[in-house]
Amino acid sequence: MVHSSFHLPAVVCVALAISAAPSAAQSAGGTPNLSGGKVKIGVLTDIAGPTAMANGKGSVVAAELAAEDFGAGLNVEVISADHQGKPDVGAQIAARWFDIEGVDVIADMQGSPIGFAVQNMAAQRSKVMLLSGSTSSDFSGKACSPLTVQWTVDTYNLAKGAAKAVIEAGGTKWYFLTVDQAYGHALTRDTSEQVKLNGGQVVGNSVFPPNTSDFASFLLTASNAGANVIAIAASSGDTVTALKQADEFGLSARAKIVPLQSVLTDVYAVGLNIAHDAYEVSPFYWDRTPETRAWAERFYAKAKQMPTSFHAGVYSSVAHYLKAVKATGTDDAPTVMKQMEKERVNDFFAADGYIRADRKMIHDMYLLRVKKPGENKGDWDLYNVVQTLPGESVNRPLSESPCPLVKK
Repeated sequence: MVHSSFHLPAVVCVALAISAAPSAAQSAGGTPNLSGGKVKIGVLTDIAGPTAMANGKGSVVAAELAAEDFGAGLNVEVISADHQGKPDVGAQIAARWFDIEGVDVIADMQGSPIGFAVQNMAAQRSKVMLLSGSTSSDFSGKACSPLTVQWTVDTYNLAKGAAKAVIEAGGTKWYFLTVDQAYGHALTRDTSEQVKLNGGQVVGNSVFPPNTSDFASFLLTASNAGANVIAIAASSGDTVTALKQADEFGLSARAKIVPLQSVLTDVYAVGLNIAHDAYEVSPFYWDRTPETRAWAERFYAKAKQMPTSFHAGVYSSVAHYLKAVKATGTDDAPTVMKQMEKERVNDFFAADGYIRADRKMIHDMYLLRVKKPGENKGDWDLYNVVQTLPGESVNRPLSESPCPLVKK
């Protein structure tokens, strides 16, 4: 049975409940011991803001698909809310979900500032967090938490893959445009380290507020600094604006414009005429394998757009969580987390993925290059897969991890 409802006018909320007859495994092991008689999954994301296409309703669709596929034998409810890009709003929603509405796990958590605002209260209440859209590497570093898993991508592996590829292509002098948020600073920090390790030079950095409409002064400063790489450390809305304005000012002819955290929908919005030949490091591209294409077509039928890596990560993380609940017969967070660590992740998103002690889900990444106009065979055919980057090679070594959960 599926139903949906809307409430709380300050945010967008939707609920979907899925139930099915007990599976054979549950019949043998008895009725699952679920708090409130159900598994309740909250998707906290940006429904109507600048990253709505990259996360947003698509993240809700992804969680619903995971519940449809792996909720048999469980009473699963998926709810969602729009945090409006505000950490205080996100924290208020999460507190209500945990304390009043019985939410067991929060998925996506678009935006590192919102993720950090919620993480401590989740730990205090023994609730699981599955981060797809929170990308600061501090979530698996100094701010790691036993019940939080950073599933999809982080600023360290984005930085490592991009720095090496761009420097090998001749981009040696880097100037950063950094959004004044936790993940923006982490992305610039991590990429700067990798640029220097690969023999490049950082010639400057401009910090700008979220949702900036005019990048002219920042782009002019970068050009005057002699940069041959202008790296954008921001999420979808600011990335799209900066890419368009860099092209308008003719900077694309003088420097490589590198959107460090761009996703499929950003390139779709900008177009191949502007974005062509840009590099992107990503854990997922919908047209990479028969399995990714099959899932993407299911997603498209419901979301009316092709999935980003964030959407794929939400599906994979929620599916793995539900498998662990079924295997253990409980939604007790520490018990479920131990099972999630025990079982490898094998789906269209990750092959032989696993959760490390620092709470980073390790999986391969891919170096993508945006196609030139005319190379694409359709509106969403936007990338060539240049290289597979093995998971351990693009994640911070545990020996260097500041995560207090890691035994040195």
